[in-house]
Amino acid sequence: MIYIYNDYGGTHTTALAAAYHLNQLPQSERKLTKEEILDVEYFNKLTNKDFGKLIFHGTDEDGHSVYSIGRKRNKLVVPALKELALLLDDKFHFNEKIILSNTSPTVPIAMSIGGFFSRGLKIDSIGVPLLVKGAQQCCDNIYRLVQNTKKIGRGENGEKVTVLENKNYK
Repeated sequence: MIYIYNDYGGTHTTALAAAYHLNQLPQSERKLTKEEILDVEYFNKLTNKDFGKLIFHGTDEDGHSVYSIGRKRNKLVVPALKELALLLDDKFHFNEKIILSNTSPTVPIAMSIGGFFSRGLKIDSIGVPLLVKGAQQCCDNIYRLVQNTKKIGRGENGEKVTVLENKNYK
């Protein structure tokens, strides 16, 4: 199975989701510390050249690969990934279940503004504290989103590719 967490930038909520998924963060809904957040690989580290790239984060406890992707405003990235996976399965019997999980619904305004200052304007002195505050505001939602994503992945819904919009995680 392949898990792909996706959102606008691919460097904040997706990085946290991948870290939760891979048990690199405490497995609870408690608020993360500043250090825990800033120690997450790829958190606030990706740049414009990384948009649209699948970033490998690791293999989970069940042997499944975990990736993330920043899709910018392009709503066609996820459907294109789904169609590509279905094509590979049809043409080459690519026998792998794929879960595409959207982390965007968890993003609070502090994280959006922080990302703009840090990644967009390169003003980390303003952006990073806002990103940390935003991550602390939404880490419980991200944790629950990841737990649900893994639960759905373990289920037997018969779908080769499952797209999770996760609209109920604000």
